[in-house]
Amino acid sequence: MESLRRHYGGHIPGLLGARHSYAVLCPLVERPDGLHLLYEVRAAALHRQPGEVCFPGGRMEAGETPEQCALRETEEELAIPRREIEILGKPDFICNQAGFLMQPVLGLVSAAGFAAMAPSSAEVGTTFTAPLSFFRQTPPEQYAYALLPEVPGDFPYEHVGIPADYRWDRGRVEIPIWYWQGHAIWGMTARLTQDIARHLE
Repeated sequence: MESLRRHYGGHIPGLLGARHSYAVLCPLVERPDGLHLLYEVRAAALHRQPGEVCFPGGRMEAGETPEQCALRETEEELAIPRREIEILGKPDFICNQAGFLMQPVLGLVSAAGFAAMAPSSAEVGTTFTAPLSFFRQTPPEQYAYALLPEVPGDFPYEHVGIPADYRWDRGRVEIPIWYWQGHAIWGMTARLTQDIARHLE
């Protein structure tokens, strides 16, 4: 009982079985034509997802909150000082089918912070902004793919009390895509963008 009390007494619930948790900053900047979102294009030399559009962020370290992780990663990747970002809140998170949790943080970058931006060439190929009004007024192209169960042939149906033709749950992943000035904003980044734009008055 004591070990259970110690573990669950101060436990902050997360995604059961998640191998990793990530946090990203969804950075807003004020431009002459209104609010924009700031995006990165991942450096071409990166092993994972080179050249893809994303928000600044990365894997959460032990003891970090999503806000702390998002601000740290943004400072490392874009050199925007943490003090120049006002945290506005946390949009809904994404539970990825690969077994990780993506936790977005919405923040407003000050004019001084935006002017100080100096992307790390090791991680960032380039940056760009796109107006929130574009995402409000332009529906994305929508695609989807199915997640189909692959049940092992030796699954013990009789021991767990279900028939061999049991209807296993299936899933579906939506993939919105926007094109903005030569950049494709898609996947989880587009899903987060869609959620933010949806709540813009």
